[in-house]
Amino acid sequence: MAKKLALKNGKFALCALTAAGSLTCIQPASALEWSDTSIGYRYGTKFAEPYVGDGISKSIFNLTHASGYKYGTNYLNVDLLQSDSKDHNAQEAYVVYRHTLDAGKVIDKDLGVGPVRGFGLTAGFDWNTKNDPGYASKKRMLVVGPTLMMDVPGFLNISLLMLWESNQPVGVSSRYHFEAHPMLNAAWGIPIASTGLSFEGYINYIAAKGANEFGGPTSAELNIDAMLMYDLGTRLHIGKNTLRAGVEYQYWRNKFGNPHSVPGSLAKTPMVRVEYHF
Repeated sequence: MAKKLALKNGKFALCALTAAGSLTCIQPASALEWSDTSIGYRYGTKFAEPYVGDGISKSIFNLTHASGYKYGTNYLNVDLLQSDSKDHNAQEAYVVYRHTLDAGKVIDKDLGVGPVRGFGLTAGFDWNTKNDPGYASKKRMLVVGPTLMMDVPGFLNISLLMLWESNQPVGVSSRYHFEAHPMLNAAWGIPIASTGLSFEGYINYIAAKGANEFGGPTSAELNIDAMLMYDLGTRLHIGKNTLRAGVEYQYWRNKFGNPHSVPGSLAKTPMVRVEYHF
């Protein structure tokens, strides 16, 4: 039964990846000004899951694509997560897609002012499926909102996004829609001089989203995920940033909107991470 469910989830993940990939191809490949695709692996032993607890080990494989074209950028990330027995050996697929339309590029005018390089509009979605027996998340979420693109080495984007989220976990007969709620997001990738190191990550502050699927309260959540990555590609003479390795740390309070009184709602997770870019 578990194998059938895992296969079913895998098919869903493939469908989501195909759909998300098609969105990145709205403009012809020849129109791309830059593109970066990578596969990666990260591992940690201090993950937490609401109502399950903490101290969970997870292996996470990811496919990430980022690209820029005349009018903006695309970002796609697919995580495939494998938990240990503390989380029922659960398997999960989580897909994030974002498109940012650069207003200055659209009207062909420099809109930079002070520390702000430009202004944009970001839209996209989150999608997941998980086969744990307790909750079995099937999250669907649409996002849209304005973005400030800061004038820094690399990039720093700050967005205020409206979220429309729904789920249909175990025990819920039809898809449940949470109240629309805002998220303040910052995402960055900043090289550290000429050291070969890069400081990267994101911060999400998400407002409470009303009652949950079972009528209980939700709380505002804070998710900070930061990493320090080193360019091994240059050191090994296989191409700049082709191979990167580093450390990552995630702090997630009120995970998925669960109040702090819920066991497993607070995660403090160090990880090791490696990526191959092509």
